[in-house]
Amino acid sequence: MSSVLPFRRIVTGHDASGHAVITQDAPPTRVVEIGGPGGPTFYEVWNTRQTPAVIDRQSGEPAENGLVLGPPERGTRIRVIDFPPEDDRIRNLTGAEAAEKFGEMGGADAARSDAGAPHPLMHRTQTIDYGIVVEGELTLILDEGETNVRTGDIVIQRGTNHAWANRSAANCRIAFVLIDGQYTDGL
Repeated sequence: MSSVLPFRRIVTGHDASGHAVITQDAPPTRVVEIGGPGGPTFYEVWNTRQTPAVIDRQSGEPAENGLVLGPPERGTRIRVIDFPPEDDRIRNLTGAEAAEKFGEMGGADAARSDAGAPHPLMHRTQTIDYGIVVEGELTLILDEGETNVRTGDIVIQRGTNHAWANRSAANCRIAFVLIDGQYTDGL
């Protein structure tokens, strides 16, 4: 697993009188390392199953098995990913191997690594994603161009084909809020 320090997931709710209370205070319980040692670590923090989200007293997070790349239909997902420095094992993936990696994340259909793609882990999801760099540095790669994002930067990903590459010598932690979306304009 990642050598980056753990974080707490603090969940609030309401008691029988309607007063605000803390219902959970612990690290996320669903942690998945993709691709074995040296791969990214996914911390599944929370999801909702609809918008507007149901707010009740203390139902907790909807149950979910395994790792699912996107949010539930009409829902949201928050996750934290620790990206270790990228090496040749990632840079030299074939399209089939990349699709297999996305399959481990419950999103094989998101893989978009065609011959000549700028990165083997190019992918696209029908979502709006807010990516907040918590620690470190990462390169956002698009079909046309790329940019480095650093601690404190926020990326608003609007259903675009992209990949993430950690070209630094240290882990990068980024928090993502994913919101189910719908393509229009022939996208």
